[in-house]
Amino acid sequence: MAVVAHTEKDVNLLARLMRAEAEGEGKLGMLMVGNTGINRVISDCLDFESLTSIRDMVFQSPGGFEATQKGYFYQRAREVDKRLARRVIQGERFHPATNTLWFFEPPGACPAQWFNQWNVGRYKAHCFYAPSSAECPAVY
Repeated sequence: MAVVAHTEKDVNLLARLMRAEAEGEGKLGMLMVGNTGINRVISDCLDFESLTSIRDMVFQSPGGFEATQKGYFYQRAREVDKRLARRVIQGERFHPATNTLWFFEPPGACPAQWFNQWNVGRYKAHCFYAPSSAECPAVY
């Protein structure tokens, strides 16, 4: 059962976002980006209180994803990317992105904190950051 309501257009948007943000990190990296996005939709906390859909999350401004500013994001979603997007929409979670709301690619080591959130792990180039369960219980 899906953890967020969605249409086929939402699947395409999420697939394009996952690819644009993490294609170089392989399928697992893309799945972790998808986890972070879905967590933002379900979180109803911090910077993400007004998000009610995948579309809201993908195009959130300010505070959204940098990839939406690049032409690569606007390419057609591939079937393989859509399959990955459906997996996270269905609730599959992947460590360290299980409860994350943020990720970024630093030039070196992952900072212990980023925007007052603690680092919960790294996968290849991306560092992942999660709120506490007290701050955002819906992502736990």
